[in-house]
Amino acid sequence: MGKKIAALVTDMVEEIELTDPAKAYEDAGHTIEIISEEANKEITGKNGDKIKADKGIDEVNPSDYDALLIPGGFSPDLLRINPKNGAFAKAFLQDDKPVFTICHGPQFLVETDLLKDREMTSFVSVRKDLENAGAIVKDEEVVVDNNLVTSRTPDDLPAFNRESLKLLES
Repeated sequence: MGKKIAALVTDMVEEIELTDPAKAYEDAGHTIEIISEEANKEITGKNGDKIKADKGIDEVNPSDYDALLIPGGFSPDLLRINPKNGAFAKAFLQDDKPVFTICHGPQFLVETDLLKDREMTSFVSVRKDLENAGAIVKDEEVVVDNNLVTSRTPDDLPAFNRESLKLLES
């Protein structure tokens, strides 16, 4: 039986970091819902692609999902503005549900206050933020720390998808 994955995004998301994992998850039999500020919001990606949100943050509950995807781009920084987004993500980490995040996405998880002693990677400009939040930062294509999968850039998507799918199958 497939898992239900929440993708938390807003404007300026790095499109490939959303669409490539989403395709991999769907191809494996899982479903993905795009969550943003409001349902049916048209999100404009970093490269101009238009993406429609399925649900708004006010109408979702972490218990309705099996995993969380946080793509990169500038979306993670914009997501930090609304504390409901951070609370949503925090619930996944607290409940040991899989969390998949790439590039600038790990920066958003600083909002959860749950990164101390977690092994992670990210885009180079985010690493100091992660260290300051107590994470153990590595420069590897993919880092898996229990339920948390992180990667650095779109070049790492094959490894990111592979490790994310392993967690979804367990």
